[in-house]
Parts: sequence; C-alpha cells; structure tokens
Amino acid sequence: MKWFKRLIYTLLVCTIIGGVAVGSLYLYVKPELPSVEALRDVRLQTPMQVFTADGELISQFGEKRRIPVELQDVPQPLIDAFLATEDSRFYQHFGVDPIGVLRAFSVLVTTGEIQEGASTITMQLARNFFLTFERAWMRKIKEAFIAVHIEQLLSKDEILELYLNKITFGHRAHGVGAAAQVYYGKPLKDLTLAQMATIAGLPKAPSNLNPISNPIASKARRRVVLLRMLDENKISQAEFEEAANAPVTARRHGAEVTVNAPYLAEMVRQEMVDRYGDDKAYNEGYKVYTTIRSDVQLAARQAVWDNLHSYDERHGYRGPVSLLWSAEKEEEPVEEPAIRQYLEQLRVIGAVTPAVVIAVGEQSAEVMVKDEGKITLPWEAMHWAREYLNEERQGPPPETAGEIMQPGHVIWLRRVNDGSEWRLAQIPEPSSAIVSLRPDDGAVAAVVGGYSFQLSQYNRALQAERQVGSNIKPLIYSAAFEEGLTLATLVNDAPINQWNPGSGIAWRPKNSPEVYEGPIRLRKALAKSKNVVSVRLIREVGVKQVADHLAKFGLDRSEIPENESLSLGSLSMTPMQVARAFAVFANGGFLVEPYFIERIEDADGNVLDETDPARACFDCDKPAPQVISEQNAFLVEQAMNSAVWGGGSWPNGTGWNGTSWRIQRSKPITEAVGRNIAGKTGTTNDVRDTWFSGFTSSLSTTVWVGFDDVSRKLGRTSKHPEVDSSQQAITGGEAGAKTALPGWILFMEKALPLFPSREFGIPPGVVNVRIDLESGKLSHKSDYTTRFEYFIRGTEPTEYSRNNGNSDSDIFEDNDDDLF
Repeated sequence: MKWFKRLIYTLLVCTIIGGVAVGSLYLYVKPELPSVEALRDVRLQTPMQVFTADGELISQFGEKRRIPVELQDVPQPLIDAFLATEDSRFYQHFGVDPIGVLRAFSVLVTTGEIQEGASTITMQLARNFFLTFERAWMRKIKEAFIAVHIEQLLSKDEILELYLNKITFGHRAHGVGAAAQVYYGKPLKDLTLAQMATIAGLPKAPSNLNPISNPIASKARRRVVLLRMLDENKISQAEFEEAANAPVTARRHGAEVTVNAPYLAEMVRQEMVDRYGDDKAYNEGYKVYTTIRSDVQLAARQAVWDNLHSYDERHGYRGPVSLLWSAEKEEEPVEEPAIRQYLEQLRVIGAVTPAVVIAVGEQSAEVMVKDEGKITLPWEAMHWAREYLNEERQGPPPETAGEIMQPGHVIWLRRVNDGSEWRLAQIPEPSSAIVSLRPDDGAVAAVVGGYSFQLSQYNRALQAERQVGSNIKPLIYSAAFEEGLTLATLVNDAPINQWNPGSGIAWRPKNSPEVYEGPIRLRKALAKSKNVVSVRLIREVGVKQVADHLAKFGLDRSEIPENESLSLGSLSMTPMQVARAFAVFANGGFLVEPYFIERIEDADGNVLDETDPARACFDCDKPAPQVISEQNAFLVEQAMNSAVWGGGSWPNGTGWNGTSWRIQRSKPITEAVGRNIAGKTGTTNDVRDTWFSGFTSSLSTTVWVGFDDVSRKLGRTSKHPEVDSSQQAITGGEAGAKTALPGWILFMEKALPLFPSREFGIPPGVVNVRIDLESGKLSHKSDYTTRFEYFIRGTEPTEYSRNNGNSDSDIFEDNDDDLF
C-alpha cells in the first residue's frame, strides 16, 4: 500500500509538472497562434484565370497552379487514399494523435533521432499555412498547439477540404485539383484508382516521388498507398492488384486552355499587374472575363494563319526543316518507333505540325505526323512547292514529289478544308496582326498579335508602329470635308513634279498603278486610292491643319509629321490605332477607348470591377467625345463604301472598281450586311507594309501584313505575274488588296454574321442631290452620266452643268485652273 501511495503521488506530481509545462509552453506560443478570423479567412494562393466572354479558359497565370475544389467534389477513393496514408485516425483525434506521438517518441528513445513526425493532417495543415518545414522541437510544439486550435474552430470536413486544396504535389501543382490536371490532364472525377493513389503518395516527397521525373519510385510509393487502403478495407484485393500493376501514365499537362489566344492573355496579364501588382494578380484567384467571344477570336487566329500561308505558298518552298537521315549520304533509314520518339520532342507551332517523310512516290509521299501516325500526302497537297529563290522569284514548277522532298526530310504540315486534309507547309517568314473593335463602345472583338506566340511574344497589334500607307487617306479626306470640300469636288488626278532647291531633287509622288484620270471627284479618288489627289488635298487644306485634324483620332500630335509625305501614309500607327480611328467613321464621329476586360471577379465569384465604357451616343449617360461631326463621318463612310462597290457597271463602260472590290465576291459578307460595308487598302513604298481596314456599323477591323524587319519587302510592286526565259516564276505584285485584304475577308466572313449591323443611315443635315459625274455640278438628267450624291447641307452645288461635262471648258468653269 505504501508503494502504491508513492506511485500515485509521483503520477500526481508529474501531472502537475506536465500541466505547468504545457501551460507555460502555451503561454509562450500563444502570441503566434492564428486568430479565428485568420483561420476562417485562409487565402489559397490561387492563380489568375483569363476567360473569353462566353466562359472559355484562355490562360492562367501564377507561381502556383491551383484548382480549388469542394470536399463533396473529391472522389471518395481519393479521400480514402489520403486518410489511409497520412492520418487514418483523422476523424477520431483532436488535432494531435496521442498514438502517433507515442510511436514517434519510442523511435526517438530507441534511435536517438527524430525519424517520424507523428504529424496529423491538421498538423500538416498548420505547418503549411503558418510555420516553416524545419525539423525542430519548438516548431513541432507550435504545430501541435496550432493544430488543436484549428480543430476547435473548424469542422473536420473544413480541415480536410483546406488540406486537399493546400498540399504541394510538385511541378507547381498545389491542391488535388491542380495535381490531377498537371499529371493527367483531367478532372478529379475521371481519375483511375492507380492515379488517385499516385497523387495521394506525393505529399511525403513531391520531388523524389514524382511520377514524371521518377516513375520507378512513384510506382513503389503508389503500392504503399494501395496497401494502406487495403489494410483499412477501403479497396478489395482485386482492386489492389489491378491498380498496383497499372502502368505509370503521368505526363506534364498545361492548364485546361480551351481557346488559344496567347497575345490576348498577355495583354490581360500586363493590365492586371498594372492594376493590382504582382502578388495579388498572380495569387488572389482573380477571374478575368474579356470582351472577346471564343468563336470570333478563333476566326481571327485562323484568318491570320490562312492568309500568311497563302502568301507563303505564292513565294515558294524553302525546303525541309532538317534531315533525320539522307539516302544521298547512304545513311540507314530510322525505324518508325524512333521516328515517333523524335517527333514527340518537336513542337506544334501556329498552324503547322512536324512530320517526317518515310517514302516518296511519283506524285505522293508517305509521312509520319506527330501525334497522328502515318498518312499519305497527295500531289494536290504539295504541287505548289516551287523552289523559293527570293521574295520576288521562284524556281520552275515541280513535276514529281521527289523534286520537293526525300525520305528523312523533316517537314511541316498544316490542316486544310476544316481539318479534313493535310497540306505541305512551312512557318511563314512575314508576320501579321488583326484587331477588331466594336465601334459603339470600343470593346475588342478579336486581337491577334502575330503568327505564333511561341516564336515571338512581340504583339504587333499593339506594339508594331508601321507606316500606314493609304490607310491614312480617309483621315485626310475627313480634314478636307471639314473645310467644306465635298464628295463631288473635282481634284486634278495628274502627275506632280515638284523641284526642291534645298535637296536638289524633285519630288514626284505617283499613283499606284501609274494611271491618271485628270479631274476626278473625291468619292472616286478615295475609292480608287489616288495618291496625287491626297497630295493636292493636303496642300489645299494645309499640312498643319491636316496634322491637327489627324490628332483628333487619338494620335499623339507630336508624332504626326508636318510635311506633304503625310498624304501618302508616312505616318506610323499600330493596328489598334488604325482600327480605333476607323471606328470614328463607323459610329458617327465618336472617339471610343478600346478595352478588352469586361469584368474582374474574385475567387468567390464576386465582381470586383466591371468596365463601364464611354459610348458613341448623343443622349446617353456616358458619351464618348465626338471628334468629327456625324455628317463628316458619313461622307468618309460613303467614299469608302465606293471603294468596295465601285461606280456601277454601265453599257458604255463607264463603270469602275474601287480598290476593295474583292469584298463583293464574299457571299457570307454580303449576305450578312448587304452593301453596308466600307474599306480601304494600304501599301507603303517598296511593299514593306500592307494594310486593309474596313468597317460596318458593328465592327471596325484592321489587318496588317509585313516583315518584322522593316528593310524587307513583301514582293514586287508590279500587278501581273511574269515568267522569264529560264522558266523561273516571278511572283505577282503584293499590295494591301492582295496581301492584307484576303485575311480581312476570311475573318469578317466568320465574324459579321455574329454581330448584327445597321444600314448606313443618312444623318440629319445631309442632303441628296443629283449631280453630273463629269463636272460635279447639278444635273437635270437621270442617265448614266449622273448620280445622286450626298452633301452636308449648305455645301451642295448651286449651278447646273451646261452640257453634262462634254467639254473641258465646262469642267473647269468656276474652279481653280489647276484643281489644287
């Protein structure tokens, strides 16, 4: 009995000492315990996601890949795998597992080292959120107190959900949702038991047990997880055998991007960093919804690809990318498994996919395509491939497939005809950009900054300031209309030869092509893009006044040169600036501000910011600034409409085409908007830049094509292909109408049916009177020599043509002798 009393006394003293020790430790670490608010407001470092207007994922940005999930959405076998492996008594303990602690203590006593941490899931959560990963007694004590603290404030399910979303799995994947995507490219619900066990085995050592970098160790760890599940009666023996023997299927996957729009994604990323800073932008889980529909953006990307490949085929084939083997060097062909392995290392770039030529027939070839296997490439897919000599010249047309490719050639292919066929291709050397805006408020409908973001992150849509050529003319004509000139005003379309005493040379601006028609109405002059007429207009209005007028369209006045070369497009602008300027004509004279972010939501779906743009309207709450009159915009719109539809076709041959006449051939466009469309080509000296810009009431779209190297020409300036004595082809001339306009048409054919357009209505203050086509004066006739023309009230002619322009004296009467 005496012995028993001493034991009781000793236990009591130890209990008191232990209690005092625990209390003292608690008081010591209490200042570091998280508050209730901190625990309930735990912020997962979640990446920013960028979406299209219709909810398709464009990209995500952030150091940590995370896809937050709710516990109810986690498959039960995955939960069982984690609990069996990490904390089988999770639902029984209070945050610290006494049995686990005793086990770890016994190991310490027997070995003298801390080999087991006895960490529960709650303790791991405490360490992940609030502590470091160092192995020290004080850290373990703090971890235990925080774990108990957490258990008092949160339910078991809340703790488990936080754990599954917080834990690290390697390859920047944090949380089970991201792990499933990174390693298997699919959502949690689609994982197999073997894949779930692999993920559950990763937290112990994400780097060493990684199924991508160390598949053997990962498979061994997977077996351990499955054995624990078997011991806990969570799976059957048959399920264990099947999962344990399953092959390792993990490989690196990107985010579940459903719309590839990297230039747009980068625009959003930069804007979000500017607004919120790096830390918040990348870690707060923002969801950014853009103004861009997925189908419209994909149409823009495809238009850029198809148009550049069409240009590329016109200029010849530059040969294979490399040689895998060469029959000429008597090298042995590579076996098919090795070819497949080789192709796996190559990237798909833009629209082109790598392939290896296996065999070549008379007019066909057998090729191995990355991720597709063997296909037969027919003659129709390769016969375009004349040898490339330079931008202006190609070799003779090939007659056999062997003249184009040989076994062992590594080549590029692209899909055509809606993906049903393959075609020989190459990565285009020039680049292109497309920008499409909604004229009513400036919302970006589509933007593509180049052929491939992989090749160049340079966003030509926003950053490439290039000479605009004749795309400047509508703005110059607007300045002329501001000074009282009209669509019927006659200007002399004749060569200019101006001697410059300072330089000792003459300035001789020319039309392209060099055709001159004498006195010409401004409607027709803009539609046919007469260079010398633009020069005469800028002289009539004044260089400074024109420059001041151009600045109204959102351009930096200090960047606008004050010289007559401005009339020919020497001013440099970005495609975004051009599309914005043309939107002024489309919306009745308002300068809208382009924007591409519709709204920003936080991780919980609450709207943080929503764009409220100024609009092109007279009586709304937030009107955009009106920089030109509605009447002025209408006159420019009319002249650009004639660039599309020309001057009609009359029995006596007086009809004529504008520079944008190819749009007439597009049935999807004409069915969508009828004749309510306007456009303007643009080509710079030596064909270094080509443009096409056009609009309806619903879209203002600009396409640019050129080399990033401004010294390179796109091709000849002649208009017709030729063949020299050696049968080498000389490429036909490149120009805005041939090089940029087809890309514009390809895009607008898909986009315009999705954006209902209004007719080009006649604004108040505009009158319509019949004029004589030769003199621009009033006419009593109603035949092909006349037409109704629009005028701003007060500028319409007051005199009648005496003989409908049958004599030069009548044409020039009451006008300046040289017509400017």
